[in-house]
Amino acid sequence: MNTEQLNFNDIFKSNFLDKVTSFSMLDTAVALGLAFVLGLYIFMVYKKTFKGVMYSASFGVSLLSMTLITTLIIMAISSNVILSLGMVGALSIVRFRSAIKEPIDIAFLFWAISSGIVLGAGLIPLAVFGSLFIGVIMLVFVNKKSTDNPYILVIKCDGDDSENAAMQYIQSSVKKHIVKSKTVAAGSGVELTVEIRLKDMSTKFVNEISAITGVNSAVLVSYNGEYLS
Repeated sequence: MNTEQLNFNDIFKSNFLDKVTSFSMLDTAVALGLAFVLGLYIFMVYKKTFKGVMYSASFGVSLLSMTLITTLIIMAISSNVILSLGMVGALSIVRFRSAIKEPIDIAFLFWAISSGIVLGAGLIPLAVFGSLFIGVIMLVFVNKKSTDNPYILVIKCDGDDSENAAMQYIQSSVKKHIVKSKTVAAGSGVELTVEIRLKDMSTKFVNEISAITGVNSAVLVSYNGEYLS
């Protein structure tokens, strides 16, 4: 009866050690290093082009980490078909509930993910030059100042006479206007909500409207098209 001697290497007959030895530390270091640089570049572009009121540093850091994580995942699944199928199945059940406040944030998210995918696939020149080009486009167009921003003007009047006088003055003072809503309440007068486009970015006409007889108040606010239908 023959007995086989079991040694340490026989324990790992599943090729686990072969996968470990085939792992390239240099390739991983280069890919993650480039992913960090590109993620940092995306983060800086996001910071330079941010137009909101409340800046979220955590979102900027998430762009950096998302580039790194995506690169790592693509490097893992690109060398193993079985692992790639399992990863697709695992990611298909993930649901993200975080609300996107600005539409431009979606572009930055896709930019970070795309950079990680391209880097993980080994297409380094495409990732570098593509990210540089996208960054320049973002800086040029997002930071481009517009003189045609919409505003909402809310006017409270006593009656028809003051309403007509205010509307005539608005028509002569702004480039474009459209009535968004009108509220009439007994004993409270008339409340008008008007979307306007300024001629020369001057808001002095608001003071003059509030001085019209019968106009109780005039409020001008910035408008992004989301809080009124």
